[in-house]
Amino acid sequence: MTAPRRFTVQGTNNAFTCVHCGAEVRPLENGSVRNHCPVCLYSLHVDVRPGDRANGCRGPMRPVGVEHSGKKGWVILYRCETCGGEGRNRAALDDPRQPDDWNALINLSGRQS
Repeated sequence: MTAPRRFTVQGTNNAFTCVHCGAEVRPLENGSVRNHCPVCLYSLHVDVRPGDRANGCRGPMRPVGVEHSGKKGWVILYRCETCGGEGRNRAALDDPRQPDDWNALINLSGRQS
C-alpha cells in the first residue's frame, strides 16, 4: 500500500505575472510546480501545504534568505509581507526555459534576516 500524497500539484503549474517585478513567468518543465518568480524570487502566500493553493492570504512572499540542503539543493526562505507567515521554496536553477537568476540567489545568500 502506498502512502497518500501530502499535497496536490495537478493543474497548479501555470504561467503567471509576478506581482513584485511584473515578469512573465512560465511553468516549470521538470514535473514540479513553479511557485516563485525566477527574476526577483518573490512568491505568493497561496499554499497551506506545497501545491494545494488553499491559503486565503495571497500576500506577496518576500525572499529573505537562502540555504542549501543536501536533498533539495538551494532553498529560498520567505516571509509574507501581509501576514508575516514564513515559507520555503526549492530554487529552480535547472529549468531549461526559465531558470532562477543565479545572481539574485547569490545576493539573497548574504541577506539572511
